Amino acid sequence: MLKYKGYAGIVEYDAEGKIFTGEVMGLRDVITFQGRTPEELEDSFHQSVDLYLEMCARDKIAPQKPFSGRFNVRLNPELHRQLALRAAQEKISLNEWVTHTLQESVR
Repeated sequence: MLKYKGYAGIVEYDAEGKIFTGEVMGLRDVITFQGRTPEELEDSFHQSVDLYLEMCARDKIAPQKPFSGRFNVRLNPELHRQLALRAAQEKISLNEWVTHTLQESVR
């Protein structure tokens, strides 16, 4: 995964075309990039993000942010109750408990 200016790009390799292709994640707008070497790929990623930000500035629109820091999860009511009780036992909010638990899972 590539990261630049708060944006993240995922990459795939096209063995037939012998080229790396990528797309910036988490946006409604589509931002793509490509390169034959890792260096070309990273440079293309940076150029694509910079071009996107320049176009937004030129058109006086706010660029989309890849992630807002919010996401909604639908749970069955019993699991929701169990999680809320666990958070209450630890004397923290459900949001804090979920955030902590998710942080631990990606370490």
